[in-house]
Amino acid sequence: MLKKLKFYFIGLVPGLLIVFFILNQKGTSCSYFPNDRVIAETLTKDFTYTDSFKKEMELNKISEQFLKDSIIAKGEIDFDRSKPQNEPCPEYLLLYPKNNPRIEVNYSKCKETAEFTSLKKLK
Repeated sequence: MLKKLKFYFIGLVPGLLIVFFILNQKGTSCSYFPNDRVIAETLTKDFTYTDSFKKEMELNKISEQFLKDSIIAKGEIDFDRSKPQNEPCPEYLLLYPKNNPRIEVNYSKCKETAEFTSLKKLK
C-alpha cells in the first residue's frame, strides 16, 4: 500500500506543477465563486453611464480606469441587496473596498453592456 502511495505522489506532484505553470503563463484564472464570476463578466462588457453616475464620478474624482481596475475588480457584490434574477438585465450592488466599504455602485449587466446607474460615497 505504501509503495502505491509513493508512486501516486511521484506522478501527482510533477503533474500539478506542470499544470500550474502552463495555466499561469496563459493568464487564466479560476473564478468559481459567484462574486468573482459576476465581476469577471462585468469587466468583459462595454460600459455605459447614466448622467447622474458621470456627475458623481466627477464630484468624487473617480476616473474610468480607477472604476474598472480598483472599484469593480476589487469590489464585493452584495447579493442580498442585488436583483440577479431580473430579466433581461440583472441588477447588482457593488461595495468597495470589501472590508469597510466606502463606495457603493449600482449597475445592471445586460448581454452586451453594463449600465452604471448610481455611485454613492458612504461615510
